[in-house]
Amino acid sequence: MFGGTPGLPNGADEDTPVFVISVAAQLSGLHAQTLRSYDRHGLVSPGRTSGGGRRYSVRDIALLREVQRLSQEAGVNLAGIKRIIELENQVDALRSRVHELTEELAAAYAAAEQAAAAVHASYRKDLVPLRQQTSLVVWKPKKR
Repeated sequence: MFGGTPGLPNGADEDTPVFVISVAAQLSGLHAQTLRSYDRHGLVSPGRTSGGGRRYSVRDIALLREVQRLSQEAGVNLAGIKRIIELENQVDALRSRVHELTEELAAAYAAAEQAAAAVHASYRKDLVPLRQQTSLVVWKPKKR
């Protein structure tokens, strides 16, 4: 009956909206009206059913707890909490992009190394490498 994540239906993950507001309120330790208020302020955006009912995911529950912690323990107002959440989302997106770029760079390095190895393998064995020297010549024209 339940899938990989304990307590969730088959195929559901931490982003799947499955909890009705009363269950989400109980799991987060908040009142249902507080959840509605947080939704109105754009702090937590639960999924919606076709009839408009809110459905909260495991990630939403964790975010509700974090909003409550910031509000109660750190004394941050709701506008500040919203900004914190936005900034954390930006940081997550940037981390993801850095990870993608790091993978692309590693693939480019690997391709360059393979290309260099192919060039080195194609060298004629009977040729002797020429040692190149660089000289610096300073020319000073004579004044007339």
